Formats: sequence, C-alpha cells, structure tokens
Amino acid sequence: MNVSLVLFTADLRLHDHPPLCAALEGARQVVPLFVRDRAVDAAGFAVPNRLAFLADCLRDLDAGLRERGGRLVLRSGDLVEQVCRVAGETEADEVHLAADGSTHARHREERLRRALEADGVRLHVHDAVTTAVDPGAVTPGSSDHFAVFTPYFRHWSRWRLREPLDAPRIVRVPDGVGSEDLPAREGVRGLSPGLAAGGEREGRERVDSWLRHGIDAYEDRHDDLAGDATSRFSPHLHFGTLSPVELVHRARRAGGPGAEAFVRQLAWRDFHRQVLAARPDAASTDYRTKRDRWRSERTARADVDAWREGRTGYPVVDAAMRQLRHEGWIHNRGRLLTASFLTKTLYVDWRVGARHFLDLLVDGDVANNQLNWQWMAGTGTDSRPNRVLNPVTQAKRYDPDGAYVRRWLPELEKLAAPVVHEPWKLPEADRAALDYPDPIVGLAAGLTRFRQARERT
Repeated sequence: MNVSLVLFTADLRLHDHPPLCAALEGARQVVPLFVRDRAVDAAGFAVPNRLAFLADCLRDLDAGLRERGGRLVLRSGDLVEQVCRVAGETEADEVHLAADGSTHARHREERLRRALEADGVRLHVHDAVTTAVDPGAVTPGSSDHFAVFTPYFRHWSRWRLREPLDAPRIVRVPDGVGSEDLPAREGVRGLSPGLAAGGEREGRERVDSWLRHGIDAYEDRHDDLAGDATSRFSPHLHFGTLSPVELVHRARRAGGPGAEAFVRQLAWRDFHRQVLAARPDAASTDYRTKRDRWRSERTARADVDAWREGRTGYPVVDAAMRQLRHEGWIHNRGRLLTASFLTKTLYVDWRVGARHFLDLLVDGDVANNQLNWQWMAGTGTDSRPNRVLNPVTQAKRYDPDGAYVRRWLPELEKLAAPVVHEPWKLPEADRAALDYPDPIVGLAAGLTRFRQARERT
C-alpha cells in the first residue's frame, strides 16, 4: 500500500491519534486532510468563537505536521465529495477516520463509506478517539443506553481503556496535493475579546500545568467561581486537541480525590454522548417531557434580553453572562446558575438558552450543552422538579467575598460582600448611583410561577 488518507474532524492533534498511527503503519505516505464541511456551516455551528479557535487548532496541527516532514491539506465543500476527490488525486487505498456518535456524523460516515467503496477505497473507522469510552460500548441489559449517570459511571469506570499512543516522528505526504490557505483568527469578526488560544500545544501545556498545580484541589475548589479552579479543558476536548483517553490515564496516575472528581467529569461527557447517540431527538425535544408551556423568546422578549445582556438585577447571574460574552466560556457553576434562572425563575424555554450558549461557547458541544440545559430545566435524564438554584444563596456559597461578581460587574466594584450579592437592599439613593438594575422578577414570584406551571401539566 502506498498512500492512505487521514480525515481529521474533532480530533485535531498528533498525540494519541489512532487513525493517524494506523495510516502510518500501513502506508508509505499519508495525506492529513481537514474538510471545512459546508453542512456544518449551514447547521449554524460555525460561530465566530469556534471559528477562531478552529483556526488556531488547524494552524497548530499544520505546524506539528511540518515539524515531522508533512503538512495539513485543507479543502472546503461537501465533505464526502472532497474526501473522494483527494483520495482520487493521490490514488489512496484507504481512508482513516475517528468514530463519532452524533446523528450527523453517522449519516456522513455512511455516505462516505458508500462513495469510497464505489471507488474501490476502504474506510476504517477508529473508536475511542473523541471519547474515552464510545457511546455504544457500555449499555445496560434492558436498553440501548444508560438513562441514569450513576450506574453508567460504575460500568464506565470498569471499562478497560486502550493505552495512549505517541505522536508520530515522521509524516510523509505525497507531493503536489493541493490545499487551501489555512484560516487565521485575525480574519474572524465578532469573536469574544477574551477568547483563549487554541491548538494542541496550548492544550498540552495547560494539562501539564494543571496536573502539577490544580488537580489536587479540584474536588474542593471546582465550584469556586472567583478561584477559577476548573481545568478549562472543554474547548480542547471539543476540538480534539486533547485526548480524553490520555486525560483519564494521566489523571488516574496523579491520584487523589481531585483526580477522581475530574475523571468523573470526563465520564459525564461520555454519558451525554451515549444518551444523544441513542436519542438524537433530545438535541431539540424534551428527553423526559413535563409538558411545559414555556414562555417563548417572543413572549418573554424583555426578560430574555436582560438575561443575555447580564442585566437581570441578580449579580451572580449577570456576572456569569458577561463572562460568557467576554470569554466565549463560562464557569460550570455559572452555567448551572444562569440556566436555572432562565428556565425556573423566568420560566423560559430551555431551547432559547441552549441556542444562545451555542452561539457564544467555544466549547459548544451539542450533547453536553443540550443535555445539561435539559438537566437544569428538569426535562433531562434527571428531572427532579425541586432543582431550583437560588442565585443569592448560591452566590454567597460559591463567591462568598464577591470577587467574581466584582470582576465582571464593574458598576458594583465598590460594594463588599454580602451586599454586592443583594444590591437592592441598599438605600434608594445609593442604588440609583450604581447604574445597575433592580431585579426583573422576585425570586419568590418566579418560583411560584414555575411550580404552578408544573402543577398544571
């Protein structure tokens, strides 16, 4: 065999990359290919923050390949057409691809397989590249997926993970393979000003640093809003610049309660993917419906706008929403608080919030985003109706000195805790000087509306 093609998708790395290693073992030359899929753009996923981060990742991947004697080939258009075209141009015998459990990816894979087979080219799909445990690997005896996390995690924890693979030392690419110019984040308009840098090098440096200095305290501090003690690996996992298999191995080697808590979060990521692979409709419909008569974006326009802009009058909610807009990322506790406020306090359809998050999040993963929103809305895999997060109580618990709120709400920077979390308690003259709104709804009124709505269903 002379030439194999490796199709990169959500696995933009050289370390622990089974498709690339398999291609290099079986062929003298390999074509590393990324296709800017117009179907993904048309579906609304090509938002500025993710486009900029993707540009970083592609440039870093190309740089890593060039250090090894290769380069990245970039094409745009219909993915199946472009892969077949490059395979024909290079007379490739095989195409290697990472498995993906999403409906779009599975349909795309079947189309690609049929098209390649018609040309006499074999397609090899590799498991455990974008997840630690593939969606269909761990299932209960009576169903095609686990609907509850705890039993899933027990089985997931016992699954024997493959060993991580080293990055290749040499990648030989055939001469004359045409490629488009790589994108650059400087060409992307409308991105968040505080957006983090992408790429495998950046991701691996973050892992090395966090495993040395952050993981030990993760169990105790991952909800600390001001301390920002989360790993911030989610964008790198979304684009595949980090391997979830390698992360599990490295965290387990680190040991301790912090490592255990972190590995559990990686399992949650796989859990959501296996749910969505089995129930793809959960991306847009209730997993467990409560027959809610949600307020729509149209009927709750003023409230939704205030929530998006970080002007609800509840400082911790507003701080989280402003962090989202500035960084294209939001602390996990902030995600829970803002989702609870929109769905439970304002009683607005969870899909409105999920769409806004996907418009801004650099780690905008459909499975994690939609199913976490449903979890908070009470329509997901765990639909407990009493899960309503009080933003004042939560702020005092997870931002006790108000540092997180003051960081993102400069109009409140002179207020100390606890009043920074309840500025409406200030005298009227002091409130007027803050240029900060009063709450758009009382917490008791919002909770009553939610409970009455659920009781009617």
